[in-house]
Order: sequence, then C-alpha cells, then structure tokens
Amino acid sequence: MDDKEILGHIGELISTEHDLRTRLAAGQLSSEDERERLASVEESLDQYWDLLRQRRARREFGEDPAQARVRPAAEVEGYQQ
Repeated sequence: MDDKEILGHIGELISTEHDLRTRLAAGQLSSEDERERLASVEESLDQYWDLLRQRRARREFGEDPAQARVRPAAEVEGYQQ
C-alpha cells in the first residue's frame, strides 16, 4: 500500500466517521453495534495515520517506507498527538 492508497483509505474512514457522528448527534444511532462501529472506525483512523507517519519518517531518513507496518490499535491509541 503506497501513501496515495493510505490517504484514500483515511478519506473513506473520515467520511464514515462523519456520517456516524452525524447520525449519533441526530439520535439516529442508538444501537450498541453502531457505537462499536464508530469506535472501530476511530481506531482504524489512528492506525492508518500512524502508518502514514511511519512511511514519511522512513523516507526522510533514507529507509524503505514499504517496511512500515500497521501497529496494533492498543499501541497507537496511547500516542500523544
């Protein structure tokens, strides 16, 4: 997956997150499944932003960006932005 594909996936996740948040604010998101879906989308966003940052850092320091890997959600959730 290259940077362009990662950014495309991030865009899709952001769109999904906005849709879910809009539905939640409108009271249309009442089931626990949908709330879990929102949490899952947020975790995926954190992971893909982290992947993109890893790739950029590797490129900056002359390393192969293809060696960057998606890290577990529990690991990236604890990072300070």
